[in-house]
Amino acid sequence: MRSLVLLAVALIVQAPAPSAGIDDVAWLTGCWEYSSGARTVEEHWLAPRGRTMMNAGRTVNGDKLVEFETVIIREQDGRLAYEAHPSGQPSAVFLSQRVADREVVFENLQHDFPQRVGYKREGDSLVGWIEGPRNGQTRRVEFAYHRVACGGD
Repeated sequence: MRSLVLLAVALIVQAPAPSAGIDDVAWLTGCWEYSSGARTVEEHWLAPRGRTMMNAGRTVNGDKLVEFETVIIREQDGRLAYEAHPSGQPSAVFLSQRVADREVVFENLQHDFPQRVGYKREGDSLVGWIEGPRNGQTRRVEFAYHRVACGGD
């Protein structure tokens, strides 16, 4: 009997994690904005299509563009890959570590900063965050976004 219990536990521990698909993060779709004083950060996520989502993001201070970034989330070997293309920096890929109902965390421990990128949505609020080592300490930067109307006609 004891060996059957041990075998069952071993099978559960070794069971592969459920695969994540692009529809698991469809809740990111839409336009999101965070403001602090004259600084505004925007993220515009396109709905899933072709097993990908795309984001155009920018940070402005007053009427000056400070930085911009394009992100692609794509399915990769049963996980989600967050492929970031920030202005003035090399591209980096982070793989999903946690995909839950309206929450996702991506990680790349070989990257300098950040090593983790995450999002959590509650209603019309979205918290985005980046985290990793800086000067020997873990640093976390959060962006408390709220839903905004997408521009256009």
